[in-house]
Amino acid sequence: MQNITSAAGSGWLGMRTRWDKPSVGLYVLLALAAIVVPICNLLIPENSALHISTYTVTLLGKYLCYALLALAVDVIWGYCGILSLGHGAFFALGGYAMGMYLMRQIGDRGMYANPLLPDFMVFLNWSELPWYWHGVNHFAFAMLLVFVVPGLLAYVFGSLAFRSRVTGVYLSIITQALTYALMLAFFRNAFGFGGNNGLTDFKDILGFNLQHDGTRIVLYLLSIAALVGGYALSRKIVTSKFGRVVIAIRDAESRARFMGYRVDHYKVWLFVFSALLAAVAGALYVPQVGIINPGEFSPLNSIEIVIWVAIGGRGTLYGAVIGALLVNYAKTWFTAAFPEVWLFALGALFVLVTLFLPKGIAGLLATKKQALTFLSGKKNDSQENESKKIAGENS
Repeated sequence: MQNITSAAGSGWLGMRTRWDKPSVGLYVLLALAAIVVPICNLLIPENSALHISTYTVTLLGKYLCYALLALAVDVIWGYCGILSLGHGAFFALGGYAMGMYLMRQIGDRGMYANPLLPDFMVFLNWSELPWYWHGVNHFAFAMLLVFVVPGLLAYVFGSLAFRSRVTGVYLSIITQALTYALMLAFFRNAFGFGGNNGLTDFKDILGFNLQHDGTRIVLYLLSIAALVGGYALSRKIVTSKFGRVVIAIRDAESRARFMGYRVDHYKVWLFVFSALLAAVAGALYVPQVGIINPGEFSPLNSIEIVIWVAIGGRGTLYGAVIGALLVNYAKTWFTAAFPEVWLFALGALFVLVTLFLPKGIAGLLATKKQALTFLSGKKNDSQENESKKIAGENS
């Protein structure tokens, strides 16, 4: 055990698990955001340059959900070597569970004023509520679905794939096929989830108006709390004995298996944990954005998540958060200023990072810190040698 875990921690990705300064910086940054943004939104007048609009608060909340989603991908890709191109499926399933609850809260305030059936069911001439919609009008039950449905899917899929020793590009293709199949299923009107339009026109959550500034702030703060909690829990896992074994599996899976570790068990449970993080991100995303549709299952969305992680720096956790925030901010700016350029800009950014920054932004920061430490050490050595020389001359 000692040999395999020490070998796993000897690489750059393993070293990052023991350096806690970026984590402290991330916590401080999120704490400041949790204090400054609500104050600037609720207390500072709208005509002030320091005022932050509710639209910006919602946009920041969406970025935070994406950061949690990127964190989920980094946990399995950066530390276990599982490149999932289908994590958008778990994100969307968590979002649909929340969306079902929000749809049931509309009641008779919908277009067709039906107290039981959502508008799209009335439009499609459904006579009764499907069995799988029962109970979602209760918040606790809906939250249970947020965890159970994606978690169960991840467990079943992971058990079948990892026990069959499917790895590498084959596993990536299968995860992509999974999310594509779910997208096709949710596009069907007969599936009972709104078809192409999805679920939208939400009114309130737990009795609070979703359009109210205070509700938006609470959702924003919950997104920060979820990101902090997800980050702390992920870091706890990857720096534990379980995490050291996972890193060993990533670096030398055959060796770990021959030493007696149940490799498939470690992979399955880490995959389930990652899926749950993605589902929580989806559940927080839906009430802030106001819609969930089958487009969230698109394989292109899952590929974009991988790009966030690669740009930020996989195997660092904080790098995934940085990558998600920066790339999505760039996407917002580009799609507003140059909408036809964004996809080309994203592709170019990914190519440049792959060629010149294979360790991402986090790797660049680490390299600069090591360089500064090295130069500082040489300067100290030079000063020490000069002091010894002067002392020798005086004697």
